[in-house]
Amino acid sequence: MTPTTTAVRPGPATAAASERAAEYRGRGWWRDETFLDDLYRQARLRPHKLAIAGRRIADSRTDTLDYAELARLTDRFAGALLELGVRRGDFVAVQLPNRWEIVPLLFACIRVGAVICPIAPDCQEEELRHRLALTEAAVCVTVPEWDGYPLAGTVVRLRDELPLRHVLVVGGHPPEGALDFHDHFVAVPHEQRHRDRPAGRELGPDDPFVVLFTSGTTGPSKGVLHSQNTVHSGVRGYVDAFMLGDDLVAAVTTPLVHYSGFGQGVLAGVMLGGTVVFQDGKDNPGLLDLVERYRATLLYGPPPMHRDVVAAQQADPRDVSSLRHAVVGAAPVLQSMVEVLRETLSARTYSVWGMSEFGPITITRLDYDQDRAAHSHGAPVDAMEIRIDSFEDQDRRAPVGRLRVRGASQALGYHRREDVFAAELTADGWFDTGDVAREDGRGGIRILGRAKDAIVRDGVVLPMAELEALIAGHPRVAEAALVGPNGRIDDPVLAVVVTRGEVPPGLDEIRRHLLAAGQDPRFLPARLEVVPELPKTLTGKVRKIELRKRFGAG
Repeated sequence: MTPTTTAVRPGPATAAASERAAEYRGRGWWRDETFLDDLYRQARLRPHKLAIAGRRIADSRTDTLDYAELARLTDRFAGALLELGVRRGDFVAVQLPNRWEIVPLLFACIRVGAVICPIAPDCQEEELRHRLALTEAAVCVTVPEWDGYPLAGTVVRLRDELPLRHVLVVGGHPPEGALDFHDHFVAVPHEQRHRDRPAGRELGPDDPFVVLFTSGTTGPSKGVLHSQNTVHSGVRGYVDAFMLGDDLVAAVTTPLVHYSGFGQGVLAGVMLGGTVVFQDGKDNPGLLDLVERYRATLLYGPPPMHRDVVAAQQADPRDVSSLRHAVVGAAPVLQSMVEVLRETLSARTYSVWGMSEFGPITITRLDYDQDRAAHSHGAPVDAMEIRIDSFEDQDRRAPVGRLRVRGASQALGYHRREDVFAAELTADGWFDTGDVAREDGRGGIRILGRAKDAIVRDGVVLPMAELEALIAGHPRVAEAALVGPNGRIDDPVLAVVVTRGEVPPGLDEIRRHLLAAGQDPRFLPARLEVVPELPKTLTGKVRKIELRKRFGAG
């Protein structure tokens, strides 16, 4: 059965929405070209320029593709998909670590009219079944195992209860019922048989293009459905904010199956004619080797990665003089990080905040204040608008409150759950992010935390995300999460930490640490619990509902 993939934006079809769509095209945020057109243009203009470099840690090698090779493999992979019977509108699931194979697969799906469904390799049976069933994926590309878990065997076993027609395995021996990916996709010159680009098959700029799954903190994950235009507007806003060009060499540490990896990484690089480098696991000294070897200009990742890279550079310095941007996503930036990145990597630090439903939304700009990232998540990119609504009345603006956003990079909706997406929209198109934010005084915001986790003291909302980042910066803390144990806004603050080393800090020590950082005494935790690990979703978000169940009053 072929899934229905009609590109209908949820919510009421209003004249205002039509006017906004016309504005998006008029301002170049939406376009008539596609990312596949970008790839073929770069292959014509700079065929021998390096497009991607993917380091294989276990094999001690780096795979590279220039633009001509990437375009040729895209055509080959497109032919391989056609040989598997992939039809326009089919979904192709790709469950891989950061491997070069993801990149031509992404563009090949556009060419044959398939919707790509990236899945993280740590996604196991229950959630994997949910994602493959929701998308009715026709093909799944995976690896034999990940962290000891038999992924390929699990997918083959699930095939009997799903519309899944083909399972292909990258690397290692495929189990019975699966095909070897390289034998089918790489070794056979399918492009010779499928040379033409048939009219009407390729995905257009407004067709459904990719499904990205949310973290699923409160239930089954939702599939965020984007077109190439909704992704293009977010990526365009990102590269324009940093004034990036074809000299971009981006070292990307986030997964290529997440928006930041494939959007701000791969698609931004190809759109500009730059270079993207990555590795298939965590190895910070190796990452610095990539920065040095390929003269990376931008380093992207979450705060823990930046901290680890700094430590690796301090222990064994490399030539990282090419770096200009240290871009931090997923958590607040602290002043100490801004300073150490400047001192160690000679790079300026920038904060990016976004979500799967929109991609990058706010960025601290290239302005005179090099410390701005420590105090703000930035102002919206050109294609986006933000507003902060009063908790009591969404029609009244407030300096602190619920954050709503709208703009050209808004997803088409949640795949097969359009009503859930529509429920988050106001009549005039504002999307409720579920976050609490405060104004930063320059047209931007600082994210304080999730609205459902908010704790209030004397009318002041605690900056939960910032407090967690500060506690995680304690020398004997690896990770931290703050919760109200009973889920009420007047709850005492409970700090749950994973320690670094054998001796955990005490509550008084954590409180003194926060006071030394300038935090309000009203914000200090009243209780401390130490755990071996924090419960997390597949995208790395802490499941605070589980912490409440474990440590709440019941």
